[in-house]
Amino acid sequence: MKQQLNRKITLKSRPSGMPRVEDFELRQEPVPAPGPGQVLLQTLFLSLDPYMRGRISDAKNYAAPVGLGEVIVGGTVSRVLESAAPGFNKGDIVEGPGGWQELSVLAAGSLRKVDPDLAPPSTALGVLGMPGLTAYFSILHVARPISGDVVVISGAAGAVGQLAGQIAKLAGCIVIGIAGSDDKLEYCQKTLGFDHVINYKKTPELASVLTKLCPAGVNVYLDGVGGAISQAVFGNLAFKARVVIIGQISQSNLVEPDLGPRSMRYLLTSRARIEGFLVGDWQSRNSEALLRLSGWLKAGQIQYSEHQVDGLENAPSAFIGMLSGANLGKTIVRVAD
Repeated sequence: MKQQLNRKITLKSRPSGMPRVEDFELRQEPVPAPGPGQVLLQTLFLSLDPYMRGRISDAKNYAAPVGLGEVIVGGTVSRVLESAAPGFNKGDIVEGPGGWQELSVLAAGSLRKVDPDLAPPSTALGVLGMPGLTAYFSILHVARPISGDVVVISGAAGAVGQLAGQIAKLAGCIVIGIAGSDDKLEYCQKTLGFDHVINYKKTPELASVLTKLCPAGVNVYLDGVGGAISQAVFGNLAFKARVVIIGQISQSNLVEPDLGPRSMRYLLTSRARIEGFLVGDWQSRNSEALLRLSGWLKAGQIQYSEHQVDGLENAPSAFIGMLSGANLGKTIVRVAD
């Protein structure tokens, strides 16, 4: 195949505080033909996720930061244009780490085939992808709730939070969702079936409200936010509570680190367990999780929402909007039809 030109978005400067559109650069470069064991892909959908904020920082993280001038990392759903790898044919739909670009060349071993007849292909980046897997393993295999447990979820209307809440409901739990918009919380309660919802922006006494809603304490806290919200939840932990940290989005754009930790006495008195979570640690069990998630989806037992933005060039502004809470559910950029 004749060498093609590829539009890609690279890191121009490291953000200080909230990222700016000017921190990114849209470039056009040739893309090589795939070598042995590789495939040439056309990006259809690009996933935007909170973890990417940490990857464009040079602070210590679980993975190396994106270098200046390098393409921004991100999951993609793509169409195979050319294959030099057994088992992958032109036209196959796959999920993999394509990044913020229209074309990519990836090793076949980094790809997962997507069945477009099972669900819309974009779901491979959401309910049947990393957010769904995060919700599944963090709730069922790390927090391990039992029926009747009170489960509090911060970032409740996000891609992970809304799925985690529904999974907790399937486990027989009482679910309290925390988010910063009445519209988001109405969706969580009326559409997804959360038992209680709290708008933290309108609730200055969040700890007191939680005490009233769950006088026996919080058994499970899925923490995707950190900061003041987590401080309020920690003051309401039940005996032997389980706290699972999947993100700290409130801390991502701070120029100066937040003061903390300030809640150790609550963990001491409640004898709570607190554990950090990375979905890649559970990769060997992905097939098990996807089987159950797809079954719940097909049966109508879980629902999902997507916030779609058109055009690769709009990825930086959509990413900034997601970090600011502009999305309901999974944020996805539609790059091609």
